[in-house]
Amino acid sequence: MIRVGLVGFGMAGRVFHGPLISSVDGLELAAVVERSTNNAAARYPGITTYRTLEDLLADDSLGLFVVATPSGSHFQVAKQILEADKNVVVDKPISTTSAEIAQLMQLAADKNLLLIPFHNRRWDSDFLTIQKLLHDGSLGRLVYLESVFDRWSPGSTRRPWKDDPSQGGGQLLDLGTHIADQALTLFGKPEAVSADVRRERNGDGANDAFTIRLRYPGHTVVLGANCLSSLPRPRYHLRGTEGNYWKHGVDPQEAALNQVIRIEDSAWGQEPPANWGTLCVAENGATVTRPVEPIPGNYRLYYAQVRDALLGEAPAPVKPLDAWRVIRLLEWAALSSGERREIPCDWSEESQ
Repeated sequence: MIRVGLVGFGMAGRVFHGPLISSVDGLELAAVVERSTNNAAARYPGITTYRTLEDLLADDSLGLFVVATPSGSHFQVAKQILEADKNVVVDKPISTTSAEIAQLMQLAADKNLLLIPFHNRRWDSDFLTIQKLLHDGSLGRLVYLESVFDRWSPGSTRRPWKDDPSQGGGQLLDLGTHIADQALTLFGKPEAVSADVRRERNGDGANDAFTIRLRYPGHTVVLGANCLSSLPRPRYHLRGTEGNYWKHGVDPQEAALNQVIRIEDSAWGQEPPANWGTLCVAENGATVTRPVEPIPGNYRLYYAQVRDALLGEAPAPVKPLDAWRVIRLLEWAALSSGERREIPCDWSEESQ
């Protein structure tokens, strides 16, 4: 049994990491850092609550540490854990700059430790289904993929740090990390990026909307998110030489995790037929439209592979270099928006 220490019990710790760790055989949610509250103990009787990271790190019974603090603190917290010779999972983004991620990568490599980004949306139902469609060639040669998170949230956030650029707030580093990682997972490194990153809601604060265009040889990927869509676009839109695929709605796991302390539903991650995507293709000279039964999503697979990596039985589910590439891409997107031009992607930097 690998005992896990969780740093932070806000939304990320309570909704994602706590329930997922508790749902994977071989992992035990054993301890948490909460500065002044005891929320984790109320949900997980028997868990040990520490008031400081230093006290958590002094617990030698723990074999894995998970960083679930506000984004702007990820780098310093992860660095302190690695310096204490501990393996660590870090919620996205593992840092707000690619330079800091490179520092963490070097530190982990020097100490032969695991530094694992929490890019959980690789295990979304819709993303797994997209991967299968592309692998099967159902759309022919892909020419265009659009991946967007449209939300209706015109008011201020209940977590003020999310609207503070100095604390890593803003949609570019929040949802942008997820959908940029998905694009890189599907297609690898693009040739160039152009973007519009902006603030649309009333008042000052961090960016709350973006559109990113990734140029690949032969196809285009468009990524987007905003907080002022009361009528959202499809979550995915794919166009190919032999057909199209549309998918509305989002993976159901986040909403479900908000209601549980561990996963016990045998139908976990399955979407109801009303939310299935639609495939429209040409067959025998006619246009055929049909629903596509999705692959169930399962974030537990991420932590199962973390467990196996700690035991030396499998590679880590996400490489730290993947996190570096995502943030470097988003840095180029921000530069493109500021300078109003397409930015060539110089991926040779990753070997420096």
